[in-house]
Amino acid sequence: MNTDYQDPINSLNMPEMADMTFAMDFLLRAKEGVRNLSIALTETASPDVRALLRNHLKQGIAMHQEITELMIRKKWFHPYELNEQYQLDQLSAKNTVMIGQMNLFPGDTSRKGMFDRTPDEHIGGNKA
Repeated sequence: MNTDYQDPINSLNMPEMADMTFAMDFLLRAKEGVRNLSIALTETASPDVRALLRNHLKQGIAMHQEITELMIRKKWFHPYELNEQYQLDQLSAKNTVMIGQMNLFPGDTSRKGMFDRTPDEHIGGNKA
């Protein structure tokens, strides 16, 4: 394993993993919103407020469905294939533990001597 966490090779597949994580968080937040709106709807007596909450609830359910369909299409969520979802959850847990064990702030972060030339060498170096 490469222990230089600033090396760009360590960011392979990171955008996809981040997208999957953000989508799952968004899905959970949408679900939480639906639940909270349902509770508020049962606690409200005003017909106008009930109509408003019912409208928001319908929108929240539709948004939850859209997010779920996107995640299924992207293969980030497998609600009907529990074995595949379990494997995905195991990979996520493994990555979480691995990231938690990284020494993200090593003592020496110097990059001096790692490059074969200075960035402006092609235009005359510091004479440009």
